[in-house]
Amino acid sequence: MNYKQYFEDAVAAGKGLSLSPDFINKVLVDVAKAVVEQTGYLLHQNNKDLERMDPADPRYDRLTLTAERIAVIAADIINVAALASPLGIPISARLMPNGLQISKISVPLGVVAVIYEARPNVTLDVFTLCFKTGNISILKGGSDAYYSNMAIIKVIHEVMQLHNISTKVVTLLPVEREATQALLNAVGYIDVLIPRGSQALINYVRDHSKVPVIETGAGIVHTYFDQSGDVEKAVAIIDNAKTRRVSVCNALDCLIINSLQLPQLEQIAAPLARKGVKLYADEKSYQVLKEVYPAGLLKEAGPEHFGTEFLSMAMSVKTVDTFQQALDHIATHSSKHSEAIISEDEAHIEEFLNKVDAAAVYVNTSTAFTDGAQFGLEAEIGISTQKLHARGPMGLEELTSYKWIVKGNGHIRTP
Repeated sequence: MNYKQYFEDAVAAGKGLSLSPDFINKVLVDVAKAVVEQTGYLLHQNNKDLERMDPADPRYDRLTLTAERIAVIAADIINVAALASPLGIPISARLMPNGLQISKISVPLGVVAVIYEARPNVTLDVFTLCFKTGNISILKGGSDAYYSNMAIIKVIHEVMQLHNISTKVVTLLPVEREATQALLNAVGYIDVLIPRGSQALINYVRDHSKVPVIETGAGIVHTYFDQSGDVEKAVAIIDNAKTRRVSVCNALDCLIINSLQLPQLEQIAAPLARKGVKLYADEKSYQVLKEVYPAGLLKEAGPEHFGTEFLSMAMSVKTVDTFQQALDHIATHSSKHSEAIISEDEAHIEEFLNKVDAAAVYVNTSTAFTDGAQFGLEAEIGISTQKLHARGPMGLEELTSYKWIVKGNGHIRTP
């Protein structure tokens, strides 16, 4: 298959794209309306994908579309349309002693490619954010979401055609693995490649891509219950962080508990037991839980249960005797996504915020808030766990770069 033609068409669409912010916003609103109007069609196509996946698969929830989820996605598109354009914004300006006027303004990244797995919502999120920021998007979804992604792209393309916009502004590549290899080698066509999915996918793209990569997605998330922590806060926070939606990257994977708080562990674990969460507990926490937690849901933890992204109704429990041990455990096992502390000790809180290296660091709240919409970005293209260019939820600003503008009046440089 001639993937080069896909890339050349995308680049050409970008060169011919010159739309006013108001027009872009109108198109996005129309896409949102079309998505809602086509809910029945989208659910029908999504069901074809769901029928091919085991409901016990951790990806099943992410693959699932419902009328409610579609309505939320459409609302997010409208919210993005209402945001100010991030393009052409003066970032800095200075008048040099020699009279040169030098400024820096925001511009699109260019052609943004995203490789993702069973997440049809990503198709709309990426299109929305890229279109708003003047970027061209190339999407490579997984075979698990084949029918869902094709249906979503069809709805988007129909709106593009109504507005006489090239459908090449958003391209969905075939699901074959050859398409992934083509993207990894698309030097000169793709400006940035963003993998969203499992750690294995992210590692593969990072290790094999010849185009720039922004890592997103994998979340090995910890919450530390400090010796000064409030148990009522802990019960609610840990339950929410673990069970709200287990298949997402901000879900809790490991509870770190100070040994002085072990008497409170039964109370903390009670909501988890009711919801069927399997716990992999270290020796000290296992001794506390073995008489009170359902036997079928309690296992002794091994080394493999720490530093694991479960993406299911499972988590590990690690006991520490000191605050420093908690910091060390996080530093060893974190994916630098989201980390939290439950504490009333201001000194510990400040040290936690300063020393924990993660894209989002929380105090007395659930890590479930690591999300573009929850951060006021309305949508996200992913959650970056690296430090260069973007970190954390990536919204409109993170999909821009900048260029320098230099104005003179016959200036020449002399030694």
